[in-house]
Amino acid sequence: GCGNSALSHDLHELGYTDVTSIDFSPACIAAMRARYAHCPGLRWAIMDIRALAFPDASFDVVLEKGTLDVLMVEETDPWHVSPQAAASMRRVLEEVSRVLRPGGCFISITFAQPHFRKPHYAQEAFGWSLRHTACGDGDAGAFHYFLYVMRKGQPLDPRDVALGRRLHQPP
Repeated sequence: GCGNSALSHDLHELGYTDVTSIDFSPACIAAMRARYAHCPGLRWAIMDIRALAFPDASFDVVLEKGTLDVLMVEETDPWHVSPQAAASMRRVLEEVSRVLRPGGCFISITFAQPHFRKPHYAQEAFGWSLRHTACGDGDAGAFHYFLYVMRKGQPLDPRDVALGRRLHQPP
């Protein structure tokens, strides 16, 4: 969900004039439509990330910033994610993979560290490669965030394949 973030508008201002943003909240989407009505090319839709209403291979890029974190908010042990949370995450990632064009890129920005998030992304069924990097200002007391980049149509590294398989093993 885009929430009330200015990211879509910021992308528009940088020259990305074909941006579709979704959120589950009708009030949020109504507010964003009104706020950015002056920006042609920004589209807003009420939608559930687990059941995207877009046709297959609709997008060159899918970007999420903290949306997937919501699926894990009730988890008490990040080392042992509940079957329900894992299934929700898988469903969303299946949808992302479905709507990405061949060669398309899925970008995920999150505070979730690689040892917690990569197993979810590293599924051969999604048909993408996986890279990640830590971002932050280098201050030892600061929180780092992580950028994950998946490229549709490129193979997973064998180490990531193994990591993804561990997600479905019983604890």
